[in-house]
Amino acid sequence: MLALALTADLEGVTDLRPDDTAENPFLYTFKVQCTSCREIHPNWVSVSRHETHEQSGSRGEANFVWKCKNCKREHTANIKEAPKAYAQASPAKAFNILEFDCRGLEFVEFKPDGDWLATGLESGTKFTDIDLTEGEWFEYDEKASEEVSIKDLKWEIRRA
Repeated sequence: MLALALTADLEGVTDLRPDDTAENPFLYTFKVQCTSCREIHPNWVSVSRHETHEQSGSRGEANFVWKCKNCKREHTANIKEAPKAYAQASPAKAFNILEFDCRGLEFVEFKPDGDWLATGLESGTKFTDIDLTEGEWFEYDEKASEEVSIKDLKWEIRRA
C-alpha cells in the first residue's frame, strides 16, 4: 500500500481536501514507475477513483491500468477510499490524504492539479476552487475578517 502524504502550513483554514465527488471527479495526477524494470513513464498520468478500466486477460478492473512500454508488463492501481481532509496543525505534520493499492507500479511524484476545498478555521466559511498548482494560495475570509492561506506544500508518496 502506498499513500499520498501532505504537509502544509494552513493559516485560518482547515480540512484541506480535493474536490472529489461522483458528480465532479478529481483527477489525481502522478508520475508512474514500473517496479519490474524501474522505467519512469515520461508523461504525467491521471487517476480517478470514480472510473475503472478493464485489465487485459479479463483479470478484473482497476482505477488505473498501465502497460510499461519498456518491459511490456501490465500494472494496476486502485484508490482505496475517499480522500481524507488535511487538518490545520501547528507545527504542520505529514498526513496521508489518499491511499492506493499498486500492483507492479509505484507513483513517484504528485502534481496537485484540480480544485481543492477548505473550511475557515473559526468562521466555518467554505472555500472552493482552491488552486494549489503554484504551491500556495491566499484568500480573504469575510466572516473572520482576516487573510487565510495555504503555504509550504510538500507532497510525499510513502508506504502506508
